[in-house]
Amino acid sequence: MEQIRALNALAPFLALAKSATSPRAAADLVTQATSAQNTYVFAELLGHPNVQALASDKQYAGHLELLKVFAYGTCESYHATSNLPALNDAQTTKLRLLSLLTIAAQKPTTTTTTSRPSNLSYTTLCTRLSLPTAIDLEHLVTQATYSDLLTATLNPAAQTVVITSVAPLRDLAPGSVADMIAELAAWSGRCETVLAELEAEVVKVKADARRRNLREMKAERQVKAVTEAGEKGKDGGFGGNGNGNGNGNRMGRAGIAGRKIGGEVEEEEDGDAMDLDAGWGGAGEKKKKGGGAAAAAGVMGRSEGGAGRSLR
Repeated sequence: MEQIRALNALAPFLALAKSATSPRAAADLVTQATSAQNTYVFAELLGHPNVQALASDKQYAGHLELLKVFAYGTCESYHATSNLPALNDAQTTKLRLLSLLTIAAQKPTTTTTTSRPSNLSYTTLCTRLSLPTAIDLEHLVTQATYSDLLTATLNPAAQTVVITSVAPLRDLAPGSVADMIAELAAWSGRCETVLAELEAEVVKVKADARRRNLREMKAERQVKAVTEAGEKGKDGGFGGNGNGNGNGNRMGRAGIAGRKIGGEVEEEEDGDAMDLDAGWGGAGEKKKKGGGAAAAAGVMGRSEGGAGRSLR
């Protein structure tokens, strides 16, 4: 957006350059272009043949060098170059704004791998921009902010300017392409390193997930095996109780039958003892012995029946 606006602002001067065939006309065009509002890029005007012809004119050659300073130089380079024409107020402000963009876009002196805002002190900026007071610096930063040249915050208490973004409105200096390619190559290398680290981290996360999944499956199989073993043991216990109950019931019924038989023998024995004589005493003895055996069988039945109930 800022570049389109700057190119549109330069378009009228490019049209006038076609008719600026004399050195004086070309020099006046340079002065007008560098003094106009919203003109922040000058590469196309600098490359025009009529403007380049100023290099062979001793009187106006300084205007060509001045245009180069506005294209990719700073206030420091202006003062370091001799035989340059004097600046009017508009040109002075324009050059300070362009210099502020260059200074703000420069890398921090501290070597850090993370991106952070550029903090510039009032003292440093006033020196590099040839500003007499801090108030003049604050006015310049405010003007640059409202002109959408940069995004900055003034901190008078700490005497610093915090710059968070800079508009790409400076032209490339001759020979800067190689430096830009080297910087892009370094940036590409850093990106590849980060991607390699991310891929290694992804592999590690997947391996941890597989190991965790195997542990969960193993634990699930163990729980299932223990559960099945418990259910089988429970079913076997119920079967044993059933057999014990059946055997106990059968033994109990045998004992009851034995008691009944023993009772009948005893009753029969008591009735016969009154009627039979001594001659039949031997037979009575035999019946008595038979009744005793039945009674013993009844006792054994009761004991086995009790054992069967205890199994339950």
